[in-house]
Amino acid sequence: MKAVVVAAALLLAGCSAGTPVPVAGTPSPSPSLQPPPSPSPSSPTPVELTLAFGGDVHFTGRTAGLLKDPATAIGPLAEVLSAADLAVVNLETAVTTRGTPEPKEFHFRAPVAAYEAVKAAGIDAVSIANNHALDYGRAGFADTLDGAAAAGVPTFGGGRTTDEAYAPLVLTARGVRVAIVGYSQIHTLAESWKAGPSTPGIALAWDVPRAVAAVKAARDHADLVVVFNHWGTETDPCPNANQKSFAKALADAGADMIIGAHAHVLQGDGWLGRTYVAYGLGNFVWYVGSADTGVLKVHVRGRSVTGAELVPAVVSGTGQPKPLTGSAATAATKKFADLRRCTGLAPAPPVA
Repeated sequence: MKAVVVAAALLLAGCSAGTPVPVAGTPSPSPSLQPPPSPSPSSPTPVELTLAFGGDVHFTGRTAGLLKDPATAIGPLAEVLSAADLAVVNLETAVTTRGTPEPKEFHFRAPVAAYEAVKAAGIDAVSIANNHALDYGRAGFADTLDGAAAAGVPTFGGGRTTDEAYAPLVLTARGVRVAIVGYSQIHTLAESWKAGPSTPGIALAWDVPRAVAAVKAARDHADLVVVFNHWGTETDPCPNANQKSFAKALADAGADMIIGAHAHVLQGDGWLGRTYVAYGLGNFVWYVGSADTGVLKVHVRGRSVTGAELVPAVVSGTGQPKPLTGSAATAATKKFADLRRCTGLAPAPPVA
C-alpha cells in the first residue's frame, strides 16, 4: 500500500494532557482509543502529492464474475490508481454472505474477494458511507467491517458506534497526514441505518453539526482533510441544493477537498473558496449499463489543491471502466469541464 494507516479511528476530540475530550453532542469515546499526536511542524518545502478518486464500485450481476481474478477485477484504470500517492473509491455494497435484505428496491452484496480486488488495484481506503452498505442488515454490515479489517483495507464513513462512524481515518502518504471522513446524504432508510452510541451504522450528512465537528477535529490532527460524500440526485449532472449547502458547511469547517458520488453520472468540479470540490464521480465498476466515468487525479502542495484532471473513461460491457483515447478522450474531458456551469464553483483557487 502506498499510504500507511496512522489511526483507523481518530476520535472526534482535542487533546488535553493526553486525554480525549469529546466534541459537544457526541457520546464519550472509548477510553481504550487515543488520538494520535498533532501533525509535525510544516516542512519549509511543502510536499506535493497526487490523490486519485473513483466513484461507486461493487461486484454484482455482470461484475460478480470479475472476482474470479481479483488481481484484474478493477480493469486497466488500476494503473492510474496504483500510481497515485493515495487512492480512494466508494465501496457500494455489503461484503457478506449473511443477513436479510432490507426493505428497499436494490440490494448489492459481494464476497470477501472484493477486498482482494480493491487492494490489487492500489486502492488505499474505501468509503462505506452509502445507501447499500447495510443492504443485508446489521449482520451483513458487521461482516463488511470484519472482512475489511481481516483484509487490511481501511474503511471510513461507518462503524460499530457513532464515534467510529464519524471518526476520520488518518493515512500517511509521503510523510503527509491525510484525514478522510465520509458521509451519506441519501434519505432511504437513513434513520434506521445511522450509527448510534452502541449501534453499528453509517455517518449521515443530515447531522450537520456532528459532521462539521468531525471535520474540525480532523483539521486539528492532520495536514490535509478530505471529505468523501454519497449525495446528489440520481441521473442529474448538476448538484442539488442540499449538496451545495453541505459543501459550504464542510469548506467553512476546514475541508481541503470534497469528493462525491452516487448520482450515476458525472457532476462538475471547481473551487469553493480554497476548498476543491468534485461533486460527483458517478459509477466506476458497475453491474448494468454504460456511463461516463474516470479517475479524478487531484494534485496537492501542502494544504493547497493546485489542480485536478479527470482521466476519462466509460463503463464498458464488463462493468469495468475502460479508458478513452484520442478524440473520444478530448470530448469527454471538455464535457466534464462544462459541467462546472451549474455548480457555482470557480475554475481556479483564489490568488493568495
